[in-house]
This record gives sequence, C-alpha cells and structure tokens, in this order.
Amino acid sequence: MSTPTPQSISLTRYLIEEQRAGRINADARLLIEVVARACKTISIAVGKGALGGVLGDAGAAGEASINIQGEAQKKLDVLSNEILLEANAWGGHLAGLASEEMDTSQPIPDVYPRGNYLLLFDPLDGSSNIDVNISVGTIFSVLRCPEGVTQAQDEHFLQPGTAQVAAGYCTYGPSTMLVLTIGHGTHAFTLDREVGSFVMTTRGMRIPEETKEFAVNMSNQRFWEAPMQHYVGDLLSGKEGPRGKDFNMRWVASMVADVHRILTRGGIFSYPLDSKCAAKGGKLRLMYEANPMSLLVEQAGGAASTGRQRMLEVQPTGLHQRVPVFLGSKSEVEAAVRYHREHDEQGASKHA
Repeated sequence: MSTPTPQSISLTRYLIEEQRAGRINADARLLIEVVARACKTISIAVGKGALGGVLGDAGAAGEASINIQGEAQKKLDVLSNEILLEANAWGGHLAGLASEEMDTSQPIPDVYPRGNYLLLFDPLDGSSNIDVNISVGTIFSVLRCPEGVTQAQDEHFLQPGTAQVAAGYCTYGPSTMLVLTIGHGTHAFTLDREVGSFVMTTRGMRIPEETKEFAVNMSNQRFWEAPMQHYVGDLLSGKEGPRGKDFNMRWVASMVADVHRILTRGGIFSYPLDSKCAAKGGKLRLMYEANPMSLLVEQAGGAASTGRQRMLEVQPTGLHQRVPVFLGSKSEVEAAVRYHREHDEQGASKHA
C-alpha cells in the first residue's frame, strides 16, 4: 500500500494514529474532535456574516454587553462561547472549562460524567474585526486536571504553559483552518466544506529562524518601554541601521491571523508592555492566548517570551492574567529579548 499524502489524512485519522503511537489517549482525542466540531459550527456562523444576523454588539439595543475583560462583546463572541460550552459539557472527557468571556471557570454539570481534562478557550479572537470581514479565530488550550480533584475550580487551571497537553486555533478566513499541536510538532488542517471534515494540509509546520517581517501595533509606540522603543527603532532604520537589513511591518489586529502568517512564512509578533496596560501586566491573556500560541510556535521551531522570561515557564497567578508577548522566528525573538535584557542590566548597574 502506498504511503498516504498529508491531503488524504483527516483530523480523525491523524488523532487515531497518534493515539496508537501512545502520544495521546482516547479522552484527549475525543476532546480535540469535539472542539474541532464546535469550530465548524462557529465557522458556519462567521461565514454567514450579515445574513446570519450575528454582526454588531451584543446586549440590549444601544447598550453594548461588556465581558470580564472590560471589552464590548460582539454577538458572535457570545454565540461562539455558547457553542463551545454546549459542545464540551456532555462528552465525559472534561472536569471543567474556562473562557476569556466568563468571569470564572465552570465545572462540568453533575448530570454529566466528568473526565480528567481542563479546557480553556478564547471563543472568537479578533472579534472587533468581524464587522469588516477580516479573519478571526478560536484559540484553545488543554490541561490535565490535578489528581484527586473532583470539582474543578479556578486555581486548578493555574498551570504553566509547559503543562499543556494540546493547544490549537481555528482561523476563519478565505478557508477555515485548524492548527494543532499535541506536543509532537505543529500541523495544519483545512476544512473541506463539501465533505465537512478537517484534512491535513501541512504536517510539521516550521517557522524560519531568521525573518525580515514584524507585527506590532505602531500606534502604541509612544507608550512603550525604552527597550521596545530601541528595538523597533533599529528595525525601522533598515539596512543602514545596526540590524543591517530592511524589515516589513504587518498588523492584522487579529492575533490568530497574525500568528498564522508567522507559522506559515515567519516573522515576529509583539504586544509589549506599555504605560496603558502596565498596571494589568500586559494586553494579551496568558491562559487563553499567549500559552496556546506559544506552544504552537515552539513546536514549529520558533520561540515565545514575555521579553524577560520564556512564556511557557510563566507561573499563572490568575485565570485572566495578562502578559507582554513576543513570539515567532527564533533569532528575532532572541533579539527582542536581548534588547530588554541589556536595558535592564544597564538600569541595574546605574543603581548598583
């Protein structure tokens, strides 16, 4: 029999083969399949756009609904959250769920059997772009529930990114794609809309180590810390500057879309600390965005950092904790970290 090409391997087949190889168990396999199925449902709602009556803000007429993050919720935020909650409640593989859209985690209701996993998700990342028809996505992270825990609480989710069993995102763009890792490489699956299943289109995504592309919200430049100002200033100075090459800038303002571009062709994504978000610790959420994306990037040969610490080694202190984020091509992330380290060392020597 001939060796199957990636395009002939469905998500289900891939997960079964990984289970046979001992890299994932049956419950984790089913959990990922349920999340993927929920993402298909979200993809349909996103694809209908204005025809589905799901655009615009959630809440009463004239009043936007505000989530735990203090952000206006879109109708699709709420719908996507409900789809993921409902899909995962009854399967028997979860002990609890946590969502960026909810104040606290939710244990699995007593009427359903409970499993040994915890699921965290950002149901619709980049939802501010929904109304202008730009790619958005769902991000998810899977953890093991600590042994002996019968009722999952918020504190049981507070595990470092290195503890993740699996992580992934679904991007809803010209095509719907699922990008997944179970700790053995990062793989891309494209939704075959006619068949209704995710089919592997890239096995073993690799991020080029070097890059000439960076993604950052330049409108925040005046609020950045000194090392970030210095780093981006050197990028913008091009061939004549200390970096010795010209850089292009890209910024979609949808993390899923920006990270997908980096996984596909390289680059660095940055959301640094700035004076607007310093009191909160950063802009992006560790548990719902930074950790799952960092695992995907590391498994594709890239790197991820807060600028001062490897992202996956950060010990969470809260379910909605925020952090600065630098991820992507390994050498470029290391360069950004070096600017922060040198700045901190100079500051320390001045105070010595």
